[in-house]
Amino acid sequence: MANINVRTQVKPQKDKPRILLVDDHPVARQGVRLLIEAAGDLSVCGEAPDADEAITLIPKLKPDLVIIDLSLKGKPGLELIKDLTARYEKLLMLVLSMHDENMYAERALRAGARGYIMKQEATEKILLAIRRILAGDIYVSEAIAARVLRQLAVSGNQPLKSSLDLLTDRELEIFQFLGHGKPVREIAKILHLSTKTIEAHREHIKEKLNLASSSELLRMAIQVTMEAE
Repeated sequence: MANINVRTQVKPQKDKPRILLVDDHPVARQGVRLLIEAAGDLSVCGEAPDADEAITLIPKLKPDLVIIDLSLKGKPGLELIKDLTARYEKLLMLVLSMHDENMYAERALRAGARGYIMKQEATEKILLAIRRILAGDIYVSEAIAARVLRQLAVSGNQPLKSSLDLLTDRELEIFQFLGHGKPVREIAKILHLSTKTIEAHREHIKEKLNLASSSELLRMAIQVTMEAE
């Protein structure tokens, strides 16, 4: 009887989804990297401290998903999301930020992100969010999902707009910092901008919100921030 060599064709194992981390805090990036890689079915292909580095790395690393912090040196995270949405139609993005979701989640989704998580709940939610987004879903908290549905029910097609929609992404970021009682110098340090730049943004915010003084702006920022939280 002739020997017949049967060669079993082993189906190649699918590569793990590749994730790029964009955050200007090295410790934060390290924590997220350890969490993701400990899962076993995901991989971190690279890290970037700012938008410019992220834009440089993406065509080289070809990530499946980018996790983006909103507070970045130079170009804000929301602007990076808009830029990447225009450049890469299929690139998935998840926001991981300290900024309150009530003020930023919808804006991030409109910019092109597929999910939003606040950093204080990242440990228990980030892996779930990553897997849902990779599967084609959108991930936000139940509270944000319910709010968007309520707005759509009231307005028909478009979510209701507020006066804060007049603000640019950077102006909204500064508005929230003012609402948390942070002085101009501290905001400038956090955002890696000059105090003059922050003061100029503050004046633009006042004009757009039709406020007569800095004290009126501060009162409104505190009120809105407290309501959001």
